[in-house]
Amino acid sequence: MTKKPAYKRILLKLSGEAMMGSQQHGIDAEMCASLAAQIKEVRVLGVQMALVVGGGNIFRGQVESKRFGLDRSVADYMGMLATVLNGLALQNALEKIHVPTRVMTAIEMHAVAEPYIRRRAMRHLEKDRVVIFVAGTGNPYFTTDTAAALRATEVNAEVILKATKVDGVYSSDPMKNKDAKRFKQLRFIDVLKKNLKVMDATAISMCMDNNLPIVVFNLLKPGNIKKVVLGEDIGTVVH
Repeated sequence: MTKKPAYKRILLKLSGEAMMGSQQHGIDAEMCASLAAQIKEVRVLGVQMALVVGGGNIFRGQVESKRFGLDRSVADYMGMLATVLNGLALQNALEKIHVPTRVMTAIEMHAVAEPYIRRRAMRHLEKDRVVIFVAGTGNPYFTTDTAAALRATEVNAEVILKATKVDGVYSSDPMKNKDAKRFKQLRFIDVLKKNLKVMDATAISMCMDNNLPIVVFNLLKPGNIKKVVLGEDIGTVVH
């Protein structure tokens, strides 16, 4: 008997680093193809999917503003434009395998993507198109984590799936501390109190205010997106 999805509408948050694959920088075509195949697997289940993608594989505003002495606002806008590149690459990979996709941007650029309009985004989701939100919130000083929380709330997503390099939320960095403890479940308030690096505080607060759960899981294991959507016990649930 085929398992039913645990969610009808989800928002998948991908970091820019997820787009690098095995490379040190930029966009990896194989990783894009793998992500597209996993997204298609979930869409076939009848789940409506929105995505928010970061831009850290190309340009990270907060870091680069310090490194190059750029004004923070300018650096953040540059980072937002980097997310557009990633979104277009992902759209191309999805459409190659016949997944209807729309890229919607918070910074208008009519030649490459639709402007973000909430009602239009909802309509695309209802028509089973994968919607990729790019350019963050369109404002400097906000991360793509906050953009994910905002867009998920706006389109009435039931959950944010936060794809990472590790299999959940740990008490400390598991790459540096072998004794780090993995949490199966966490409350939003505990994430804020313990300063756990799930998402930034603005995003966590928004999810807490809107009762929007977050599932943090390992993207590097193929098939994990589908497993999370089917409600399997992987990763960490923040609620």
